[in-house]
Amino acid sequence: MKLVSPAFSAGGEIPSIHTCDGSGVSPELRISDVPADARSLALIMHDPDSKTDWIHWTIWNIDPGTSVIPEGVVSAGTSQGLNDFGVEGYGGPCPQVGRHRYVFELFALDATLTLVPGADAKTLHAALEGRTLVMTTLMGTYLRHLNVTTSIRYPGI
Repeated sequence: MKLVSPAFSAGGEIPSIHTCDGSGVSPELRISDVPADARSLALIMHDPDSKTDWIHWTIWNIDPGTSVIPEGVVSAGTSQGLNDFGVEGYGGPCPQVGRHRYVFELFALDATLTLVPGADAKTLHAALEGRTLVMTTLMGTYLRHLNVTTSIRYPGI
């Protein structure tokens, strides 16, 4: 299974449009080579360089036939969870100090999940246990530029 983005290369800089310094819209993601026996997909985006491994985005029950998650769009039938900014949906990179890595983890699952929309990442991780057929990652980085005023106001930062 593969996960790529036309917005940034693997290990490359995530454009500011997808961060708190821009409009904070989620990047386009392209999915390929999903196992034929997958019943759904789940996605977790997190920042392992923050003090608490900050959760930026969780989505589950993505149709396994999905080849593109468009910029700023989540397909019908999917559910999004609560991120560590305290809101449901995508929260873009917004590191307080230094360059951080942002990891998008895509899971192919053998079932659809029965979680309620707004569930937290801990609940999603527990639901993935024993259900994951295969997992892949895409990592991008972001460094805030000091001369940029944050246009997105996330709770807690």
